Amino acid sequence: MTIFDLRDVSADLVDRVGGKAANLGELLRAGERVPPGFCLPAEVTDLPKGQIIAAYDRLGGGPVAVRSSATVEDAPGASYAGMFDTVLDVHGPEALLAAIEACRASASNAHAAAYAPGEIHMGVVVQRMVPAERAGVLFTANPLTGCRTEMLVESAPGPGSTVVDGHTDVDRHVLTSADPLWAVGQRLQALFGSPQDVEWAVDEHGELWILQSRPITTLFPAPPPTDGPPRLYLEFGHVQGMLQPATPMGMDTLRQLIKAMLAPLGLRVEIIDIGGRLYGDLSDLVRDPVARRRLIPLMAVDFGPRAQAVVRHVLDDPRFAPGKGPKKKREGNLPPIGRAVRGVLGALADPEKARARLDAAVERIRLSSVSDAGHLTTADRLRLVRDHDQTDGPDAIIWPIVAGMLAGALPPRLLGDVAQPGEIHTVLGGMPHNVTIEMDLALWALARDAADPETVDLTGFLARYGHRAAAEVDLGVPRWSEDPAPVRAALANLMRLTDPEQAPDHRFARAAEQAEAALVTLGARARRRRPVRGRLAIFLLNRARRLAGLREAGKFAGLYRIAEMRRHLLAIGTDLTNAAVLSHPDDIMFLTLDEAETAARLADRLSSDPLNADASGHHDANESRDTNQPRRPGESRGAVGPDGVDGSRGAGGPHGVSGSRGPGGPQGIVELRKSGGPDFAGGSHRLGEPHGADGRWVAGGSHGVGEPLEAGDYRQLVAERRAEHERELRRRSVPVALLSDGTDVEAVLPAAHDPGALRGVGASAGRATGRVRVVHDPATAHLEPGEVLVTATTDPGWTPLFLTAAALVTETGAVMAHGPTVAREYGIPAVICVPGATERLRTGQLVTVDAAAGTVTVVTDGASIVTIETDAVAEEAGTDADREVADGGASSVVPGATGDRSAAAAGGSVGADVGAHAGRLAAGLEAADGGAADEVAGADERSTGTGGSVAAEVGADPGRAAAGGAAGVGAGAADKRSAGAAGGPGDADGAGAVARGLS
Repeated sequence: MTIFDLRDVSADLVDRVGGKAANLGELLRAGERVPPGFCLPAEVTDLPKGQIIAAYDRLGGGPVAVRSSATVEDAPGASYAGMFDTVLDVHGPEALLAAIEACRASASNAHAAAYAPGEIHMGVVVQRMVPAERAGVLFTANPLTGCRTEMLVESAPGPGSTVVDGHTDVDRHVLTSADPLWAVGQRLQALFGSPQDVEWAVDEHGELWILQSRPITTLFPAPPPTDGPPRLYLEFGHVQGMLQPATPMGMDTLRQLIKAMLAPLGLRVEIIDIGGRLYGDLSDLVRDPVARRRLIPLMAVDFGPRAQAVVRHVLDDPRFAPGKGPKKKREGNLPPIGRAVRGVLGALADPEKARARLDAAVERIRLSSVSDAGHLTTADRLRLVRDHDQTDGPDAIIWPIVAGMLAGALPPRLLGDVAQPGEIHTVLGGMPHNVTIEMDLALWALARDAADPETVDLTGFLARYGHRAAAEVDLGVPRWSEDPAPVRAALANLMRLTDPEQAPDHRFARAAEQAEAALVTLGARARRRRPVRGRLAIFLLNRARRLAGLREAGKFAGLYRIAEMRRHLLAIGTDLTNAAVLSHPDDIMFLTLDEAETAARLADRLSSDPLNADASGHHDANESRDTNQPRRPGESRGAVGPDGVDGSRGAGGPHGVSGSRGPGGPQGIVELRKSGGPDFAGGSHRLGEPHGADGRWVAGGSHGVGEPLEAGDYRQLVAERRAEHERELRRRSVPVALLSDGTDVEAVLPAAHDPGALRGVGASAGRATGRVRVVHDPATAHLEPGEVLVTATTDPGWTPLFLTAAALVTETGAVMAHGPTVAREYGIPAVICVPGATERLRTGQLVTVDAAAGTVTVVTDGASIVTIETDAVAEEAGTDADREVADGGASSVVPGATGDRSAAAAGGSVGADVGAHAGRLAAGLEAADGGAADEVAGADERSTGTGGSVAAEVGADPGRAAAGGAAGVGAGAADKRSAGAAGGPGDADGAGAVARGLS
């Protein structure tokens, strides 16, 4: 029979009857009150009119609702809400047949094609109409804030269409647990395994009917469940210019890299995977009585105003009130304070020598990362990936970078109003020794004489820079050496530049000339108005121009190791592909290290037992592809739709995709468990822990607890994770901060005074007018010379686009992040942290970016129609930084400085101590210039005396003081240092140290 009664429909039939019908069938099977009905399968081409009319008669005739039920509809990754037709209150056979045809025809409408292009197969549901007295929609999680512990309901008198269509005012309120709808919401969320959008109606007898239930597809994935009080998670990826999801292997190794990097510094910051993004757990810092006072200025410097506003809000939340707790155990030994001070002062005394040592250390890392390892076994490679060396030359790399940051951060505080707005930015423009700038100019050199970007010889360029890529901290992302297409795309953009004055090398040289001229002008004014502090400030600015460009070197060196780890993992992936455990070598990037190790043991077992290998199920030959061609993360091999693998449905919700439908929870069919408790392969990228002496994984779901995973399980797991990754790649908005109940903190902040204005931070001075170009992927970007680049975020892989851009506007970032730093050095204005910029601004609009005035203005016919306001060009966060001083926090550097990336890059008490010495020095200089010593961080009677003697020496011979002649700088600790060592403010620095260390 062609027609299905809804009572006979289950999730297994979703590919035939569509998502809506499958969900309704599951509701009926679960005993929910659902209007009776039938469905016409999607595969039917000619209407079986007789069967339809007979089924209609069995319903008793009368009014019915006719609804579309596409096979892609009401899925975890795409709801298609409102995209297809629904016809209500249909009377009689002829009207019924016409309504069915209308629903089927809506499969090809323009709305659906724009929503998600692709072939759509349409089933149709026919149900008895409910004579509704009142109807509405129940959300089992709050769709406005993301909170998973709140249910929101919207309702109005009459049929539900009045609410869904938005044609009337509705009653909207948050449910209490006493409301009958609350129990319904709990049941349906448990049934389908994810938060649900439920349409309901109450008839004239007061009976509640469920009309349909589908996943809420707009929610950002929830943090992993925790016990105890609420927790705060801050998004760290944007500091690296990375809002796209990390691959599971990239996430796993980033966690390990961060842990290895912070352990020698005695710091512990837990990185949480939420939606494939890096979130740092700041809960303990927020509740620490000392550390919490330093978080707002820390956010201002490293994470931008959006994070600052979030943290300020959380600090006022009584659930995060400070309290006493156990002291945290430190992960390792702190480096000697004297070594840190010597390293910084030594770099300031002799920048050329420090730079030579840094270059030598980077070269050693490069050479150690390109050695031939073809003879290694899989076990050897896994060991190398796990035990990657993080110790080669840390002092030679860290302290020159820290010295350059300090040298650029202290002068604004020392000079005060002597420096005009934006003047320090100008002085720090056109900075030499920046490896990213050198890379961009090398690319320009290739483009300058090229006739066709496809024929340019990239051998030399890739030998030097081939270990880089956009989103390069994720080792799951192909390097340019594997896939040079983004490089050739950048060449094509550069070749459109015809104005010699806009040539990148000319612009960089011009920025350098302007910087040197501004330094001379500022120096004369500073020495005249503040003789002592002016001399020191100008000395530091000179040193900044010789050292601050090195800030990219640490990450550049670290990327050699990431590229080496990727090479080893791809070699392991090749072995696993040959053993039919994986379908392609780069599938390994969708496993974790633990999973890869266990899969390797399975491959060894299969290779020693050919019969077992045959039984494991080799991948289909049609799936094979050229293994020399890397696939971008998330690129699927077949028709992987939003629902799962090869069109199969899953109840994965926002956390993952399962291979089959049903009430198995949000984790999906391959619910992998260790003995004694569940773990899952959905939202978390982990499978749990190995079970048993041989470390073999055990599986739940289709295999049953206790059974080992076989080759086909890994292939299915990878396919599911690729589908999940694809969905997250399409996400355009990533929350700055989340609470453990899923609440997007920004969504609950008080509304701005001017709802029409978006706020951000001017990060690179200047003013430019040009057409907007909204870009989401640098690999496919087409940027004409003089256009304003508007994007969510940037990292060094984006910077070739800066070479022809008139200005930069981003939704996230910090003043000293990679993008704004490069923008300053090219002399192009930049406005960062503008929420919704990629949606508010449209490609082709004419905008004026005026960073000095703090505005981005969209202009039509000479009139401003939208103004995006920014905070003052970031000299930055002085008020909050001064508040930190008043609170007594051991500042990692004199607060209130532009680009304050500080000695806390070294982490914890080291940064606090070096910064405290800087505070002593500045306090004495304030006294020497006749100012009030208590204006400067760390100032007390003793530090004023110590700094005063230093000031006299610096005034006489700045070079000798920087070299270490100032005894006060190298001796003693600030009063607050012991608090940092005890695990308080040192950990506050640790949150920023993660972001800095990745830099």
